[in-house]
Order: sequence, then C-alpha cells, then structure tokens
Amino acid sequence: MKKFRKVLDGLSSSSPGGVASPSCGSAAGTPTAHAPTPQDIHVQETLVSENFQICKTVRHGFPYQPTCLAFDPVQKILAIGSRTGGIRILGRPGVDCYSQHESGAAVLQLQFLINEGALVTACADDTLHLWNLRQRRPAILHSLKFNRERITFCHLPFQSKWLYVGTERGNTHIVNIESFVLSGYVIMWNKAIELATKAHPGPVVHLSDSPKDEGKLLIGFESGTVVQWDLRAKKVDFRIYYDEAIHSVSWHHEGKQFMCSHSDGSLTMWNLRNTARPIQITYPHGKILKDGRKESCKPILKVEYKTSRNSSEPYVIFSGGLSYDKSGGRRPTLTIMHGKAITVLEMDHPIVEFLVLCDTPYSNEVQDPYAVVVLLEKDFIVVDLTQSNFPIFENPYPMDIHESPVTCTAYFAECPPDIIPILYSIGAKQKKTGYSHKEWPVSGGTWTLGSQTYPEIIVTGHADGTVKFWDASAITLQMLYKLKTSKVFEKPKAGEGRAGELVEEDPYAVQMVSWCPHSRLFCVVGISAHVILYRFSKHDANTQIVSLEVRLQFDSEDVISPSEAENNPCFSDPSSHSPQPPGSPGSGTQDSLPCLKVKSRPVRMPPGYQAEMVVQLQWVDGEPPQQITSLDINSAYGLLAFGNCNGLTVVDFLQKTILMCMGTLDLYGAADPYQRLTRSPRKNRQSTSDFCMRGLSHFYSDSKKRIRTSYQSLTELSDNQVSMDMEKSKSPTSVPYPSSLHYDPRSMPEPVASLRASHCSPVFYLLDNVKGPGRKLSLPTDLKTDLDHVNGHCTSPTSQPCSVGKPRITGVSEGPRLTRRGPGRPPFRKAQSAACMEISLPVSSHTEGGHASRRAMLQQLHGVSMYSHDEHHTTSYNWSERESRENSFSRSRSSSVSSIDRDTKESVTTLQFGESYGRKGDALPTACLWVGTSLGVVLLLPISIPTEEEERMEEPITMGPSGTVLMLKGSVLRFAFLDCGGALIQSPYEVWRDPNGPEDPDRPRRRKLINFSPSSSQEACGDGHLAVVCSEKQAKVILMPTQAVLFTHNITESSFLLRADVVSVCNSVCLACFCANGHIMTLSLPSLRPLMDINYLPLTDLRIARTFVFTNGGQALYLSSPTEIQRLTYSQEMTDNLQDMLGELFTPIETPEAQNKGFLKGFFGGNAQTFDREELFGEAAAGKASRSLAQHIPGPMGLENMKAAAGGVVGDLARARIALDQRGERLGELEERTALMMNSAETFSTHAHQVMLKHKDKKWYQL
Repeated sequence: MKKFRKVLDGLSSSSPGGVASPSCGSAAGTPTAHAPTPQDIHVQETLVSENFQICKTVRHGFPYQPTCLAFDPVQKILAIGSRTGGIRILGRPGVDCYSQHESGAAVLQLQFLINEGALVTACADDTLHLWNLRQRRPAILHSLKFNRERITFCHLPFQSKWLYVGTERGNTHIVNIESFVLSGYVIMWNKAIELATKAHPGPVVHLSDSPKDEGKLLIGFESGTVVQWDLRAKKVDFRIYYDEAIHSVSWHHEGKQFMCSHSDGSLTMWNLRNTARPIQITYPHGKILKDGRKESCKPILKVEYKTSRNSSEPYVIFSGGLSYDKSGGRRPTLTIMHGKAITVLEMDHPIVEFLVLCDTPYSNEVQDPYAVVVLLEKDFIVVDLTQSNFPIFENPYPMDIHESPVTCTAYFAECPPDIIPILYSIGAKQKKTGYSHKEWPVSGGTWTLGSQTYPEIIVTGHADGTVKFWDASAITLQMLYKLKTSKVFEKPKAGEGRAGELVEEDPYAVQMVSWCPHSRLFCVVGISAHVILYRFSKHDANTQIVSLEVRLQFDSEDVISPSEAENNPCFSDPSSHSPQPPGSPGSGTQDSLPCLKVKSRPVRMPPGYQAEMVVQLQWVDGEPPQQITSLDINSAYGLLAFGNCNGLTVVDFLQKTILMCMGTLDLYGAADPYQRLTRSPRKNRQSTSDFCMRGLSHFYSDSKKRIRTSYQSLTELSDNQVSMDMEKSKSPTSVPYPSSLHYDPRSMPEPVASLRASHCSPVFYLLDNVKGPGRKLSLPTDLKTDLDHVNGHCTSPTSQPCSVGKPRITGVSEGPRLTRRGPGRPPFRKAQSAACMEISLPVSSHTEGGHASRRAMLQQLHGVSMYSHDEHHTTSYNWSERESRENSFSRSRSSSVSSIDRDTKESVTTLQFGESYGRKGDALPTACLWVGTSLGVVLLLPISIPTEEEERMEEPITMGPSGTVLMLKGSVLRFAFLDCGGALIQSPYEVWRDPNGPEDPDRPRRRKLINFSPSSSQEACGDGHLAVVCSEKQAKVILMPTQAVLFTHNITESSFLLRADVVSVCNSVCLACFCANGHIMTLSLPSLRPLMDINYLPLTDLRIARTFVFTNGGQALYLSSPTEIQRLTYSQEMTDNLQDMLGELFTPIETPEAQNKGFLKGFFGGNAQTFDREELFGEAAAGKASRSLAQHIPGPMGLENMKAAAGGVVGDLARARIALDQRGERLGELEERTALMMNSAETFSTHAHQVMLKHKDKKWYQL
C-alpha cells in the first residue's frame, strides 16, 4: 500500500488560462467543501506487478485457411488443421481448444490415435508431431523431421503403434508412435512396381491396410498404379495399372473389393479376384454425347465407400466430378449415391475435405454411416445421413463470425445480469429452421462452468451493416442477437440521382459502435458518414424514423500553417473556396443530399433494437462527407456527440434537434495554441457561436435540421487510376477520395513538388530530406498522424480518408489534369474488413545518402502523400513490392517529423460525456463533454441541461467551449474519471424502460437517472475528481477543477499506442495500453506507475490494430485472422484459474469390442487376420533406419511454460502453480479412488461378517 503525493509548480503553463467562457448554466450554490489541491490527494494503490500476466485464453470462430480434418469415433472429438500451422480440436459445446505449431508450417494431415488421447500431425516442413491430448492444453511430445524426403500421406491403423508414412519419392516408411523413431523396414518404390516399368509411379497418395488381413498394405501412387504389399513376405501380391491419376481409395468392409476416384471424374471398382481390369467404371456426372464421346468431368478428389446394416445398398459419397460444361455456373458439390438415388448437395464454398462418421472404429465391420462432416474453405457443416432429405445439423460453434467481414469489435465485461437472457430470447426468434432434430454428433470431452464467471458480451460490426451480439461468458462464445442496420435505409435504385451512384458494395459497413448496457441504448456509425441510434424494446412497433442531416465541413483557411510572412504562391486561393449560403445558385440540390436515403414511411420493427433516429453528414461541392472518427452517447443527458476531421456535432436525441455543429478551430475560441492562416472576410458566413449558445429548435421547426458551413472541395482521380492492389486492401473505415498525383518539373522546385499533404489527412509530417522554402513552425508537442495511412489506406479508429493516387515512377511527367468526380462515379468502394488489412513497410533500395529509403518508410508509416501545392501537378512514388516487410511499427521522432510546414487538418479523435468542472472557477460539477483531438489537445465543453423532465423535453440545452485544458504528445485516445480516492467514476445513465411497453395511467412514466457525481462518494478531500487522459505517446492525470497536472508518464518514445482503456482489475483500476510495437502495458492509477510491459506479439497486419480492445476483469481480444477472434487475459488471477475454465479433451471411455462374426464365418476366413507388427518392424527384426533420413526432436514439456510466462520469477511461479494444479488434480483423483476402495472393502467386510454369523452354529450337512 503506497500513498502518493505530488506538488507541481507553474501550473499555468500546463493549462492555458484566460479563456472567456460563455455562461453554460453551472449549478448554482455554495460548495459544501473546499476544492482539493494536489496536497490533498491521498490514494492507496493496491495493484502490483505480480497481479499481471499475459496468457492466451481461447480462440473463437472458423479456422482460417483450413487444410485437413480428422475424427476420433470413440472419443467423438474432431480436429481441423490450417495453412498457418494451427490446430483446432472441437468436442461438445464448450470444448474448443486451439494449438499452434511453432514452425507455422501448414498442416497437411491429421491422424488420431483412436481412444488414446493423442494426435499425429504431418506438416508441410516434412515434420511429424505427436500431440498429447490428455491435458487441457495439448502439448507436443515428440517430433520427427524428414531430411531427404517429403511427406505426402500418412496412415495409422486402429490400435496400432506403427504409423505408415508415404513420401513424394514413392517410398513408404514406418514410424514407431511410442518412441517416434523410424523403423528399418522400408517399402521402396522400385520394389513395389514391376522391373519392366520405366516410369516413376509418382508420389504416394494412399495407404491403407486390408480389412481382411492387416498384413496386407494397399499403396496408391499418383500415376494410377495401385499395389498390395505383403508385409510378412515383403513382396507384391498384385499390381493395378490405370490410365488416369488416382486421388483416393476406399475399401469395402469385407476387404474383397475397393473403389478408386480419378482425375477424369470416374469411379472404378476393383475386385481382388481379378485385378486385370476394374469390374465397374462409372462417370456419375458425365453423360455420353451424341458422337459417342463422354463428357469431360472435373476430378473426384475423394470417395468414401460405406456399407449399412439397414440397407443392402452401400453409400458412395464423393466430392467433385461435375462435368466442365455444367460446373461453370455451379457451386462445389458433395454427391451422395445410395442405390439408384443420387443426391447432389451444393456448397457455398470450395470443399477442403470431408469425413464420413461411422458407429464402429473397426474397418472390417459394417460401417453404418450416420453423418458426413464437410470442411469448406469458409464454413463447416455436418450432414445427417439417417434422414432421406439429408438435413444439416445446427452448428453449436460460433463458426459464422466472418459471415460478413468483421469491421469493428467491442467487448463488455460485467454487464447487467438480465441483458444476456433478454437478448437471447429475442435472438432465438431469428434462428433458421429446417435443421436435423438429432443431437450434434461431435460430443466428446467434458466442460463445466467455471467458478469465476460473470456476464460478458462481445459486439462485432460487419461490412454488410449487420451487428452481432455474442455471449462471451465463461470463455465461450454463443450468438445472442443480430441487428441489420441496412433496414433503416431505402435500397438504392439506379438512375435516382445521388442514390443511384451508391449502388456499390458495402455502403452500410459498420465503422464503430457505442453501447450502454444499463440504458440499452445502442449507437452505430457507418462508413457512409451516418449515425443510427437504437432503443431496445420487447414489443414490436410501427416507428417513424427521425432523420437529421448535418453539413459538417472544413474551411480551407482553418489550417495549421506557417506565419503570414510565408505566403507561398503554391497555396490555393482562399476566395476560390468561399462558402455559399443555403439556397444560393451555386449550391445544387445534390449537395444537400446525404449518402443514403432514410425510409420516410413508418417502419414496422420487430422486438429488439429499434431505430429511433439517423444523423447523416451531407455531400458538399459534389464530394462525399468525411469519415466519422469519434462517438459517444449518454442516456442521462440525452445527448449524442460525434466528430471527424472537420469538427464536432452534438445532437439532442430527446428533442430530436442538432445542438451544436462546430469546426475544430472554433472549439478553441480565443485559446487556439496554434498559429493559423488569417481568415478572409466572409459576408455570408453564419457565426457558429450562435449554435453553441442556443438550441437549434429556435432556428428550425422541421425535424430535419440542416447546418451549412463552408467546405473545401476535393479532387479525385478516375476509376482507372485506382490500382487493384489498393482496392483489395482498403479499410472499411476509409472512403477513398484519391487525388490524381502527377509531376510537372516546370511548375515548382523539386523539393517543394515532392511534398503535399492529403486533403483528408488529419496530421502531416515533414520528411528529413525535404528543404522547402520558408521556416518551420515548431509546435509545443510532438505531433504525428494517427495510425491511418499505411500503404495508402485508412486503418486507425481515429483515421481519416486518405488520398491515394495510382503509383507512378518518379520523374515521369504526365502534364496537368483536372480530376473531378464524374456524375456517374460511385463514391464508395467495397468495405474491406478489418480482418483483411495487411501492412507492408517497404525499405527502398534507391538511396540518396541514406535519405530516400527513410523517406519511403516515413511516407507509408506516417500516411504522407507526396504532393506539390499545385492542385493539377502532383507526383507519387512507386515503391517496389519485392522489398522487405517489417513486422512492427516504429516512428522516427526527429525534429522534422515533429513539426508542421504545410496544411493540416485537426480531427476529433475521442469524446467522453461525464460529470466534471467546466472551468477552473466552478464550485460544483456539471455535465461536460471532453474532446480530444489528433494534435493532442484536450478541450472541455460545459453543458447546461434542465433538471425537470418536462423542461428537458421543451427547453433548449446550452453548451459551448471553455478553452483548452491541457496538451499531450500524439492523438488523444481515451478519457476516464476517478474520484479523489482512486475509484472509477461511471458515466451517468438512464435506467432502461420499454418505450413501447403498456402505460399505467396511475403511474406516469418518468425517466430514472443514475448519476455518479464526483462529490457523492468522497468527503475527506471535498469536491473534485481526477481526470485520466491518455494519448498515443503519454498519459496524464489532472486534478479538477484546478486543472493541475498531478502525474505524467511518457509511455513510449519509439512507437505509439493503438489502444488504451481504463479497466478494473483485482478490485482496483489501471490503464491498459496496446502499443504498435506489440507490447502490452499496464499503468497504475493515479500514479501512472508501470506495472507490466510484455512484448506480446509483433504487429504484422493492421487487423490487430483495428480490432484490439481491453475490458474489465483483465481480459482483451482482437481479430487474429479474418475469421477468428483471439481472447487473452493480462490478469494473474485469471491465468491461475484458466485450467479450471478450459474443457477436457480426453475422457476415459472403454474401447468397443469387435463383433463376433460366428464360427462358420471365422472358419471360412471371414475374420481379419492379425499379426504382430513388432516382430516385423521392431529394431530386432528390421534394424535401425539411417540417421540422415530423419531426425528425432523431443517435444517441450507443454504449452504452459511457453512465452506467455514472460520468464524470470513470474514465469517460474506460473510454472510452479501449473505443476501444483496438475499434481493436485492427480492427488484428488487418487484420493477419490482410495475412498471408493475403502468403501468397497468395508462393504465386503460387513457382508462376510453377516455370512459368518449366519452359518456359525450350523453343521456341515445343514449348510
């Protein structure tokens, strides 16, 4: 327990004063206690470094880029391998385990040791791995690396410890599973084929032992050759040659015949009695043409030949085989042939692999298939074979996270306990029907609800405008409710003005969400610069959606720039962008339109979240509005605020009016810390100060309030100038407004021509080797862009659209060109998911004294588009795609990067409503809006809200800026408020009430507000509170209302933060940060003392940056792939309890006994012949294999002592705890068994004593 006290001098320099503030209705009255000073702050901090530990918990979603599939028919668990080296093992709901090969090599094949609790994986780096599944976190026991041959196929017979391994050279090796060493027994390809055969048979594509005799091994080669090898005699029984390549082989359970699938779409049936030719050749989807030729068909990649007790007809199930003529417009298919009935199941995605699930693990028994597991590229389905219509099972796993690409995430822990049941009850009505009524067949493992569980909800936004709510309690994931935001808008129709231009993919993509679980208000920001407000109701309703339109724009003169002495002729003429008032001839009707059209008729809405209001930004000068970068909503105040690079808008959603719409510059008032260009006088400009002091209900009576200010027109290049690579890598949060980039050496000097900031870039940096005219303007803080523009596309939550030109070679002149948007040009491109963003940080090979490569790096890293100040003569650089990639972000902090020499827009990056002190002189807290900008400036806007409910619905709200509070390095990311005791102050909220519920005439409906005032929970130090402000570079804690900076901590110098949240951990609060260099850090509050700094993962793609989020309870998540969500914990307490929360993969089950086929069948050779493989493959009989052929690698002790344990004392303690947990589990099991044995012994003793007493006095003949 530590007490912190800090006294700072010279506070006036840290917070600019002398700012005139309009009267904002601060609560009147005399304070009951004095305002606290820094000397009065005594906070006892309880968090220490030992409370924190990074550990991955669970991964949800569909395995990304799956490659193979395996199933244990006894344990009933399923494994999926992926191209990135991952393994997902699935059982009953709750049993979901993810493991990763350290090499990252693709998993080619999986083989379960059936009912043994082990798994063999064959990877693309020609390594075999043996995984132990008898622990909650699987670990590698052994590895075997092949040095001279490539692995192509593996086969492990049931209840055998010898694994057959086929290679690309056509050889077959045998591996002992127990010791994981090669046997000296090898089947060479040249011995398997005839000596007269001149051609190599190709790689081994199939291995299987005969169901009739385990001593016979069937080997299939790619060229079409099939060989049965007698393992005892070490010779070939028969050889089969076929003209077409073989893809798979499947035995009949009696072992007398087998079926092959071929590359020409044919199936061949072979009988062992006559192997000269197949007994049957069929083309299931090929017809004979009129000229007698057969249709050419696609290959049949896999076939399964299964028999059934209930039918004399076998099941033949295969993938592929469609004719080329038919398959052009058809989707991938799975065909089920049962007798004369042929059923073709069309799939939405290509088939990776399928498995037929059977009741018995024995290959020589009637198989009785009951289901087919189909692994697709982007889906996973199970087909019920027991019903004639072959329905699919309802998937209990969250495999549809990527149904539409994920564009944003939100994570809420410790939610109200009633929110999950009510969302589930509403969402249950949205579920599809027609599923199989049988139980999910993958039902292995055990899982119990952990002791430490609390309601958790994950919200995902998607590119098609849908929002999904997921129950994430107890490290599981279950779909709760799905919301479609596109239903608010009319469907765009071609030829209807601006709406006709929007017939493009993903105009409804979700950019960010804001949710209050207590009031159940939900707000969605879309890529089309719209904000939708939803209220929750248990009843359906016919609702008229209120639509408000805002003309939020950016003045061309309101830019950060050098002093007036540097009036460079390259600057645009301010008069050319002078605004026009509404109704003037220059402002066409199209500029008054938003991007999307809200439904004007009453809309019937089902129970759940119902749209109440839509706020849209309008087009200006033929250009779309800027993207929204920040959002906050407060149900108690009835206010909604959002901002972008042009300014801030505040909406009163109770009165359905726009309260304030101001440019970023106007928020400063007289306290602007930057020197900017002087404004030209404007005759028609309407003062924005009028808006901040009076509600707009005084100006407009119509429900659509339109605010028009000036806007700078943008230029954009034509469609053919957008490169396809950039098109594929766009972020959904960045609407492309590309500028045509050209170069004209006659127009200006090269150093000047090589520098021009994007019109939409919020902050722009100088590069080291630029020596443009004029002097630099050094700002009071290090400035930089948000993580916005890497490779020309937007990525940061605070990012703005960037100008992207078609890459061109430096120095190529293309002459002037005016590029304006054409009337038929769609303003929006496809919204790529956050999952699809990748980063490439090239290093140029063309160096000019070491500066050119640095300039290339900085250009992509800081989002700088190289440009001149002439609108029609610009240039860009084309960086080679062959140049190396960087695995982490870094930023140079040179003086030139920390200054601004040209136009820069300042965007609103974060907003927060709360009870605070609007000015230094305020005695009591009032409603305030905290505003953070991309230049690191914190602004405070006091709000005067009527207290009575009737007045609140009628009287206007007044608010206005009170000046700058403080400045930080980098863009502001997060605000939070603590009381003087260090406890987190929650934002006020309104208790939820059903807006469509029945009204009681005796009890009128009134709003119930819950207010967490800073003065309500503290008496010792009087009124006041602490404000925590975190930027991309540093964090500060300030004391309100004095605005004294108590603590400052520079979090990073060489990198920058992507995410920062104030969270509760171990009954205390801390600041959790995720840095661009992959570090996760926690800082104590309020002292900002570093508690943890762990290099968690290199930031190799922007998907992580876009979706990483912290929450309470020491948890976090991010999108680890386009289809998967990775959850992790940074709490030592949860890491210790994680073993109890995970499911058990292995459960002791008796292996089913083989069926007794009777005396006659056995006498006449019906039973399978068994033999001792140890006698053939053991070292005594076969000798040792060559050491150079394969290398044995002992596996690590397990995943628990891996990188998550950070090493040192903490790592040793973690390993000790895990070892103790495992030992405790074993001791607990031993104790239970001992107790059972003692009970059994006592029972036996009692019965024996009773028998003895009963027969004690009887004669022997009486017994």
